Amino acid sequence: MQYENILKKLKALSNPKTVEGMARFGINPENTYGVSILNLRKMAKEIGKDHSLALNLWDSGIHEARILVSMIDDSNQVTKKQMDAWIKDFDSWDVCDQCCMNLFDKTPMAWERALEWTRCEKEFEKRAGFVLMACLAWYDKEATDKKFLVFLPAIKREADDDRNYVKKAVNWALRNIGKRNHSLSRKAIETAKEIQKMDSKSAKWIASDAIRELTSEAVQERLQKRSK
Repeated sequence: MQYENILKKLKALSNPKTVEGMARFGINPENTYGVSILNLRKMAKEIGKDHSLALNLWDSGIHEARILVSMIDDSNQVTKKQMDAWIKDFDSWDVCDQCCMNLFDKTPMAWERALEWTRCEKEFEKRAGFVLMACLAWYDKEATDKKFLVFLPAIKREADDDRNYVKKAVNWALRNIGKRNHSLSRKAIETAKEIQKMDSKSAKWIASDAIRELTSEAVQERLQKRSK
């Protein structure tokens, strides 16, 4: 019953004009209602954590239902098999990113899946690996530098992928790792300089953008304050 009610509520909140706008930003308009993230968060708060409901809602194939699922699923009950299956269903960057930042980065498998997914062929599956790296760098305050250093060779290896949603995620991961502390900043900048030498437009863009931000006065001042 709850499943049906949620789908009815999502449909009631649908906005065709919003869907048109989403399509212009590269979001797949199929099975999409145009429900705002704010409304989805409100619904998630009312529903609470529910793993079984999350699995059923994911299978609906509805864009907003899948983003809602990332907010209500219980990370302690998520399995590696589930994660690997769900990334195969990613058909938009926002579903990919929301799943990584709301759910996957809180699972015990996040570190290994991030590395594994960077070897995927499909655009959103590979993106998921780098988005997960970026999320871990931002949210996991207790993680050691060593865990992030393992990510840098994968970032360098895939920097020549010129697909838009891959290269942006590679760049995001590199920048977020470099913004954790002085030590990782130096390593990320070193990696960016190596990437910059590659004969690839996407690699040169990834590197130049990362170097520009990581060497900026604002970022360096923040790192200095953090180290005190």
